Amino acid sequence: MKTIRDLDIENKKVIIRCDFNVPIENGIIVDDTRIKGALETIKYCIKNNAKIILMSHLGRIKEEKDLKKNNLAPVAKRLSELLEQDILFCDKTRGEELEETIKSMEPRDILLIQNTRYEDLDGKKESGNDPELGKYWASLGDVFINDAFGTIHRAHASNVGIASRIESAIGFLIEKELKALNTLNSPERPFIVILGGAKVADKIGVIKNLVTKADQILIGGGMAFTFLKAKGYNVGKSLVDNDNIDFCKEILQKYPDKIILPVDFAVTNEFTNDEEYREKTIDNISDDEMGLDIGSQTTAMYKSIVLKAATIIWNGPMGVYEFEKYKKNTDELLEFICNHNIKTILGGGDTVASATKLGYKDKVYHASTGGGATLEYLEGKELPGLSAIK
Repeated sequence: MKTIRDLDIENKKVIIRCDFNVPIENGIIVDDTRIKGALETIKYCIKNNAKIILMSHLGRIKEEKDLKKNNLAPVAKRLSELLEQDILFCDKTRGEELEETIKSMEPRDILLIQNTRYEDLDGKKESGNDPELGKYWASLGDVFINDAFGTIHRAHASNVGIASRIESAIGFLIEKELKALNTLNSPERPFIVILGGAKVADKIGVIKNLVTKADQILIGGGMAFTFLKAKGYNVGKSLVDNDNIDFCKEILQKYPDKIILPVDFAVTNEFTNDEEYREKTIDNISDDEMGLDIGSQTTAMYKSIVLKAATIIWNGPMGVYEFEKYKKNTDELLEFICNHNIKTILGGGDTVASATKLGYKDKVYHASTGGGATLEYLEGKELPGLSAIK
C-alpha cells in the first residue's frame, strides 16, 4: 500500500481526507481524539512545505437545520490550538471563494474546508460519490492522502471520488490501523475474540470470518440473547434478533467449544437506568424481565479465559453502555485486560470510549478509530477507500 512517504509533496497542494467526525455540544468539542489522530500526517506535510487542504464530514446532513449543528468551525479552532498556528477555514465546499483561498495559499498553510456532507443536502452528492463532485474536489489539489479510517469502508466523493483522479496514498493513521489489524491474520495464541453490541445481524460476517481463526469467541451485549434463545433458554423481554436464530443454532452446532455465552445477567423490568440493580442466572429470567448487562459470574468467567490469552480483539460493549449501571461489567473486564498487559485491539465505538474514559487507551496495543470500517475489515470485505488507492 502506497503511503504518504512515497509521494513528492514539496510545495504541492495536498488534500488530506481526515476524520473530524467528533462530538460537539453547544459549539464545544467534547472529545478531540480523532483530531489528534490526524496530527502526525498534517505535521509531516508541514515539515515538507506542502500546502495543506483538509476535508472531513461531521454528522449527517438530511435537512437545512443540520447545517448549523454540523459546522466544522469548532474543529478549525481546535486544530489551530493543537498545531499552534492559524488555520484557514472556508465555509464553502465549492466555488470561487474556496478556489481563491487555495490559490493564495503559501507552503505550510493549512486550510479546512467546510463539512463535506453539506453536499448531501442536494441529492447526497458526497455520500453517493457523485462523479462531478469528486472530479471538482480532485481539481483543487495535486495529490491526495486518505487518512480517515472511519469512512474507508464507504465510497464517497471525498475519498474514492478524489483518489480515483489524482495521485494518492494513505496517511499515518490508516497505516497504523492496517498494521494493527493485520496482526490478526497470524495472531499469537490463544487468540480470543470478544463481541458485544445489540444485534447478531451486525456481526454475522465477523463471526463467520473469525470463528475459524479464533480459539474462543466470548459473546456479550444484546446479541447474547439471540444465541441463548437458539439454545432454548427463556430470555424474557430481552432483545432478540429473531431473523438470525437459525444462524446462531448453526454456529453453536458447528463450533460448540468456541462460542462462549454468558451464564448470568443484570436484569430489569423496564429499559431504564432507574430500577434497583439485580442479577439473575440465565435459567431464572422471568417473562417480564430483560437483561441489560452480563452478570458478575459471567465477568469472572470471561476474566479467567482472557487471562490465558496472547491476543484479544474486542468489538462492542457487554451491556447497555449508555446506562451508568449497565456499563459496569464492560469497564471491569476492560480494566482487568489492561492491567494484565495482554495484546489487545479495541475495535472502535464504546469499547474505545470506555478505555479513554478509564485512562487505559494508551495501555492497549491498538484502539481503532473506526467502528463500521473495523467490522468490515474483520469480515474480510473489500474497503472502497483503500481499493481506490491500490
